[in-house]
Amino acid sequence: MARRAFYSFHFDADNWRASQVRNIGAIEGNSPASDNDWEAVKKGGDAAIQQWIDNQLSGRGCTIVLIGSATAGRKWINYEIEKSWSDGKGVLGIFIHRLKDRNGQQSSKGANPFDRFTLQPDNSKLSRIVKAYDPPYLDSSDVYKYIADNLAAWVEDAIASRNKY
Repeated sequence: MARRAFYSFHFDADNWRASQVRNIGAIEGNSPASDNDWEAVKKGGDAAIQQWIDNQLSGRGCTIVLIGSATAGRKWINYEIEKSWSDGKGVLGIFIHRLKDRNGQQSSKGANPFDRFTLQPDNSKLSRIVKAYDPPYLDSSDVYKYIADNLAAWVEDAIASRNKY
């Protein structure tokens, strides 16, 4: 049975790349919001967005942060990471900048979003524990294959790692 995961990503910049990863099928992901649904959620303000995220995270064992050029530091991605970690979920990142977008373009590599979080009591970075995988290929199809071949194992590793803390 496939694990249930929540995908966190910068919608405007990386929706196309994220859909490629979500469609791999190794992990049962949360249902994507349509543009219309997301606009309706946003109109409800921060409380509605937070509630929508909380509902999407419910029942998921892992959060997969798909890291594009502008993912790190975004308010709601930060919330998703913090909420997932606080709720005891596995957390991992995958750099997706080398996957092509709908226009056939790759993007620049973004910062590791887990560097922004510190753990108590030693103030170490969350990135010391949470892995952010950077596929070692330049070609988009090779990057996709690498992610597809490893995604299920990465999720299991993230859950096992989280269970140690």
